Amino acid sequence: MDKIIKITLGFFILILVVFVAFFSYMSYIDTTYRNSLSGTYAYTCTITTDAVISNVTFFLPVPADPNGNSPVVAQISSRDVTGVPGDWNLTLFDTGKATLLKVSAPTIGKPAINGSAQITSVTLAVNTSSPALIDTRSPVENAAVFRPVQDIHEVACPAGEAKTDNTTECFNYFTNIYADYTAASSVSVSINASLEATNSWTIFTPESNAYENRIAMLTIHGENHGWMTTLGWIESGIGEYDAPTITS
Repeated sequence: MDKIIKITLGFFILILVVFVAFFSYMSYIDTTYRNSLSGTYAYTCTITTDAVISNVTFFLPVPADPNGNSPVVAQISSRDVTGVPGDWNLTLFDTGKATLLKVSAPTIGKPAINGSAQITSVTLAVNTSSPALIDTRSPVENAAVFRPVQDIHEVACPAGEAKTDNTTECFNYFTNIYADYTAASSVSVSINASLEATNSWTIFTPESNAYENRIAMLTIHGENHGWMTTLGWIESGIGEYDAPTITS
């Protein structure tokens, strides 16, 4: 009988040790994940011209959620944007369908020298953190993208970027840009914008997931006075999704 009791007690202690070890391991995983988790947004918008354009006004989409908000919008509102020339004026507008950045400048660009064009390229940039986990799988519904999102449809992802677990998805859609300025007919102006949204963490090794959103480079020849439709592109579900689920 004593032998049976000892075996039973030993078995119970073994189970208890395994349970405590498992609980401690899971607690370590959860705590490490929470403490190392960070979400970041990196936004850039580049305007390039090969000559002088005058009386300039642009309305450019900025990344925002369906309610018109995002950490990028908040930082622009606080005028925490790098790369802004001293004679540019930036103002945010919420149209109800999109959040737009109004860019006003008396002139952009340089005159040709000895018949050679002088390229001027200005890049506005915002790098900011997210107060919460970013939904990198469904950014159109739950995160910040360039809006309005019109006629969105799934397309094949670039070769070599599809994941074996089929998390990566790519989409094209149409969005709008406004450009109003005077210029010679030979002038070329290009506009492109990008957003990278990333969750990163370290448990045993660094891991991350992300989505990317871009406005395809729009090139305008000569002066322009109005709205234009351009192509937007999203790649979502990039990276790893085996991290612990945060429940509270």
